[in-house]
Amino acid sequence: MHERTADDGARTVGEAGELETLRRVLSVLPEPPDDVLGAGDDAAVVPAPDGRFVVTTDLMVEVPDFRRFWSRPEELGAKAIVSNASDVAAMGATPTSFVIGLAVPGTTPLAWVEGFARGLRDAIDELVPGAHVVGGDLSRGERVLVSVTAFGDLDDGAPVRRSGAAPGDVLALAGAAGRSATGLALLLRADADPDGEPPLGSVPDRLRALGPAAAAVVDQHLAPVAPVLAGAAAREAGASAMLDVSDGLALDAARLARASGVTVDLDPSAFADDVAASRDALRLAAPELGAGELDAWALDLVLGGGEDHSLLASFPPGTELPAPFHAVGRVTGTVEDRRTPAERAAGFVPDADGARVTVGGEPRVLGGWDPYTAPGARTRGDG
Repeated sequence: MHERTADDGARTVGEAGELETLRRVLSVLPEPPDDVLGAGDDAAVVPAPDGRFVVTTDLMVEVPDFRRFWSRPEELGAKAIVSNASDVAAMGATPTSFVIGLAVPGTTPLAWVEGFARGLRDAIDELVPGAHVVGGDLSRGERVLVSVTAFGDLDDGAPVRRSGAAPGDVLALAGAAGRSATGLALLLRADADPDGEPPLGSVPDRLRALGPAAAAVVDQHLAPVAPVLAGAAAREAGASAMLDVSDGLALDAARLARASGVTVDLDPSAFADDVAASRDALRLAAPELGAGELDAWALDLVLGGGEDHSLLASFPPGTELPAPFHAVGRVTGTVEDRRTPAERAAGFVPDADGARVTVGGEPRVLGGWDPYTAPGARTRGDG
């Protein structure tokens, strides 16, 4: 029987084993600097320049969070970095290091794992140069699971929390709104076969072939690009509150409002470019819809869609907004916080609090991403 060599792209992690798989990953990732003890021991050692560090963790689970037959491994690696780096940035910190856990089926090609590692490396180089992957873990599972823990440095500054917004503050956004959600809507619409799995990348490539507008939103969903370094710039400029927009602009604005005990009003004219980008992509994929239907769908995706990993922040009146932040609304008043301490700690936002967020002065139904109830969260193989 022919024995595959280490250079055979069809060799699987089950055939290669953990040590060879790890070697392949480490050969892709750059070595950390001398003041960081990275992979090779039982734990990493990283510096904390001002005696503190920001830390966050996140899971990406195949099916509710991504589809392996949609995403190339490089795209999934990039998404894993962006979704965690933006949480660090939302505290006003700069990401410095990442710990990656990866579980894959034993039939997964080694080439797939190497591609995932390249995605990690390239996203760090592009969005947070100077940060490194300093360790992690490999395991086996029935589906792909990615666990990321990210660390960040506040550079002797105070963290920017969700709870500092005050009436009169300007609400500003860095990054896009609704692009990722539009990409997901197109992918779900195009992937109409509930029983079979299409070839890797075939559904996204069909959508990309429709034109640049569709390609841009599909790419933003599969491998989002976010303004990670803008978080530290916002802190330095005096941001009073900030959070990562991962679950939907209106829902996350409500979380900021709830934590700060305020109401906020979003200016619909500030999202004209985002609505236009969403509408143009939707028109290519759904030419049978009328202009009114497309406009309504696009606005819903801009206000209710997540995973662009933009940064939403409030700034005191008169603050010069740091690039790429632009004004999207304002903090309009205060509201008594009636949540329990446990609800407050969890950032709980009851549906009835939709009145905390208005759009052009009108209350907004929150919507937003929920991994348990969102469209497409249950699919092939789920009972």
